[in-house]
Amino acid sequence: MIRRELPTINNVNILFLIVGILLLVVGAKAQSNDLYTGVLITEYLLILLPNIAFIKFKKFSLKKVLKLNPLSLKQMVYIFFIMFFAYPVAVFLNFIMLAMVTSISEAMPVGVPIPDNFIDYIIGLFVVAITPGICEEVMFRGTLQSAYSKLGEKKGLIITSVLFGIFHFNLLNFLGPIFLGLVLGIILIKTNSLYGSILGHVLNNGFAMTIGYLLLKLTKNIELATKDAPLIDHSIQMILTAVVLASFALFSFIGLYILLKNLPFTKETESYDLEKHKDLAKIDNEIILIEENIEIKERIMWSPIVIIAGIFIYSNWVYFFNY
Repeated sequence: MIRRELPTINNVNILFLIVGILLLVVGAKAQSNDLYTGVLITEYLLILLPNIAFIKFKKFSLKKVLKLNPLSLKQMVYIFFIMFFAYPVAVFLNFIMLAMVTSISEAMPVGVPIPDNFIDYIIGLFVVAITPGICEEVMFRGTLQSAYSKLGEKKGLIITSVLFGIFHFNLLNFLGPIFLGLVLGIILIKTNSLYGSILGHVLNNGFAMTIGYLLLKLTKNIELATKDAPLIDHSIQMILTAVVLASFALFSFIGLYILLKNLPFTKETESYDLEKHKDLAKIDNEIILIEENIEIKERIMWSPIVIIAGIFIYSNWVYFFNY
């Protein structure tokens, strides 16, 4: 029987459980001591390293599993604008969750600090944009999506995106990552390159960091100019914000749809070369069919996913509704 070229779903489910627990135990501790150092430890040692080690230990090809194929310049330009239009939609989705949670809870998690000077901004881009863009894409659009694609491209895309949202372990940052996971997954499928989703992830986080940095400077000036202005009721602020964000999100979604539809497609090369196995040429088709049939009929072990999902639900319930 020929050797598997992609990880099994059960294997990546166990990997997801292990990395998730490492993130919650070791990563949370590291980030509580020093956020940026903790993020670097979390991303490179707890996320990237276990995924690379898993692929190499199982003797899979990094290039095959991670789709380390080149991007064209045209695809890069498309990805830039795709993420530019995807960002407002993700922000609006997170705002919806924020509005629902804040209506019944006063607990608010501490987010990533916004840099107030240019040097910290550059450091922040590396730590918060580039680093997660590489490490998390290797895990989700690389290892996980390659395994789940055996269920079909659409199912694999949706499941991986939901797992990406759960992996953030933050109810207020749940819908946005799911949506971005779908966008990044589509980019991977159409470009057949992990570099495409890495670029998209880096751009998204970079947009967030840049907008936050610029708004911080702008807010300081506005506060000085409006310090004597009357306060606006919180509920009115939320309504106005919702209207503005919804308008931007609708416009952006239309642009995003058009761009994704027209993103240049790269056809995936044949995964199994019969010329390299001439001694099996007469029965290769049977072997491949048997191998695929085993993958399809293999009973999927969902317990690792259920455990992480349960931790996600419990931790957010305790934090937001039982504090």
